[in-house]
Amino acid sequence: MPSGLPRRAFLSTRKGLFELRDDGAGWEQAAVHFLGEPVSMALADRRDGSLYAALNLGHFGVKLHRKDAAAAAWTEIAAPAYPLKPPDSGDKVEWKNRLIWSLEAGGADQPGVLWAGTLPGGLFKSSDRGASWELVGALWDAPQRAQWFGGGYDVPGIHSVCVDPRDSAVLLAAVSCGGVWRSGDGGASWTVSSTGMRADYMPPELNENEAVQDPHRVVRSAASPDVLWCQHHNGIWRSGDGGAHWREITNVPVSRFGFAVAVDPTDADTVWFVPAEADQRRIPVGAALAVTRTTDGGNTFTTLRAGLPQAHCYDLVYRHGLAVSDDGRSLLMASTTGSVWSSDDAGDSWHTVSSTMPPVYAVCFA
Repeated sequence: MPSGLPRRAFLSTRKGLFELRDDGAGWEQAAVHFLGEPVSMALADRRDGSLYAALNLGHFGVKLHRKDAAAAAWTEIAAPAYPLKPPDSGDKVEWKNRLIWSLEAGGADQPGVLWAGTLPGGLFKSSDRGASWELVGALWDAPQRAQWFGGGYDVPGIHSVCVDPRDSAVLLAAVSCGGVWRSGDGGASWTVSSTGMRADYMPPELNENEAVQDPHRVVRSAASPDVLWCQHHNGIWRSGDGGAHWREITNVPVSRFGFAVAVDPTDADTVWFVPAEADQRRIPVGAALAVTRTTDGGNTFTTLRAGLPQAHCYDLVYRHGLAVSDDGRSLLMASTTGSVWSSDDAGDSWHTVSSTMPPVYAVCFA
């Protein structure tokens, strides 16, 4: 029986924000927020207990809501909005927020600070719990942004924002397709930092270009913040120096391709991935779902299948579709076809929570 019960988690889905609760008998649906509306991302802010939900309402635009810890209802707050594009900018990208793709809390010493990564590649900062937002100009104005392009979407997007728990001014952001970027001054300046990565989808002479890499997801270790893990379009990479350099992990089983990565909060060397077939067919390899895990920093891997469908399975796990709790033992995983699985033994075995959810974009523990 996992410690710390009861537990809560949130699934951001195509048709609402689903709240799960585990009181000791397993995960069950506790509530649905914004039923029928696409929720692209949720954030449970541990600093004050508030919840944030980002909605993508199509014709009505991107919306953002907050639910304070003691509140019974949600309150709509400001959504990140781009400034007007200068007529002489020469920028072919439309300056319009199309999606909130990442939502992260600032450091423990920064009450009220939030970060939002968006399509088409703008990073936004709020200092007042989402009441107002400002585009981070130093990254948006970087000359290399002209080289960015879309991966799964037709425009670039920021899906990973990593705050160093030791120093809130040390940030890392990952862009598909625009590489990894680092800041040491709270976002006032940025340096592209994809050294060691390789983009096989580019011509050979451009495959090491740092500004065109496609890091599908980057996660910082809470236990050893200089360690970061990346599931890239072309493999898995690890950094041991805060993202300054990246080393490819080559002995990857099942497939080098995938989207999700989760790092044990207590151990930087224990990491989970969800392999898939690349490009032509976005499905589990052989239509059999697997999770791969390393416990020694990528030297060896274990392929985990117990409790997961091993025939006629076409579930894809998105970038934010795999989460690990603080204990490093409990995991939740959810797919594009509405299946949700849980594990309380670090992935050794999995249990089906639901097979009838809407398509799931993101999973987070509260």
